[in-house]
Amino acid sequence: MYKQLKSFCRSLTENKIFELTIAAIIIVNSILIGVETAVSCEAITVVQKIILGIFTFEILARFIAADSTKEFFASGWNLFDLTLVVIGYIPTSIITNPSALMALRVIRVFRVLRLLRVSQEIKLIISVLLRSLVSMFYNIILFVIFIYLFAIIGVGLFRMPDVESASEQLKANYEEYCQTASNVPQCAPDPFANVGEAMFTLFRELTGDAWADVRYNSMQAYELGLINTSPMIINLFHITWVVLSAFLLLNVVTGAIINNYQEVLDDKHKNKEKNRQKGDINV
Repeated sequence: MYKQLKSFCRSLTENKIFELTIAAIIIVNSILIGVETAVSCEAITVVQKIILGIFTFEILARFIAADSTKEFFASGWNLFDLTLVVIGYIPTSIITNPSALMALRVIRVFRVLRLLRVSQEIKLIISVLLRSLVSMFYNIILFVIFIYLFAIIGVGLFRMPDVESASEQLKANYEEYCQTASNVPQCAPDPFANVGEAMFTLFRELTGDAWADVRYNSMQAYELGLINTSPMIINLFHITWVVLSAFLLLNVVTGAIINNYQEVLDDKHKNKEKNRQKGDINV
């Protein structure tokens, strides 16, 4: 009896129509999650409960279809789906802590991510990103080292004088700078006021967000006597940082991802070949 049930569940979960049906239900569930942020009614609640029941049936079918319990729990996707299903049965009425209630609602929103398992290509991309985490970690360390180094240099070269203790002429020049400089927020007119602000400024330049304005503002600050760094040093600093960060550091990250993408494809092809050889042997 159990073998028949296992065979039925395996054929069901591997059926293309079943997978497409679950995908359609996930899309409906995702849309309703968005609708619930603006509208709340009994009909939506009932439909969500029905969908939760379908998801429960699906995860049970996948559990029975697995060769073993270990194989089922070895899949990260199965653990993800199971967690979301279990969380779906936690009634919000028993939670009195507002923070815990908000966390529960946020976690339930992650049901939208179940759409990622619908496409094999998307699952392949997720596998590549997960495999790239280790190399990405070291790339991030390298990036932080460079951005911290340039931030310290930037503070030393471009920090504005202390307005409170400055002379009247410098105060007037500083006011003129704040009024005429491009894209200078009133809350933080000095992009290199400290290491933290300098790191944010460098990250802004990395994204290409009006990075040339930072350079022009530094030139204006030099003309007004707010900083003593020459235009040649200003140009050299900003051009060096943009070239190093945008063209070198980001390409290192891209190269690591592409390399891992090829490795995942090779592993996938090897697994297919092993499964094919096993099938030939069994025949």
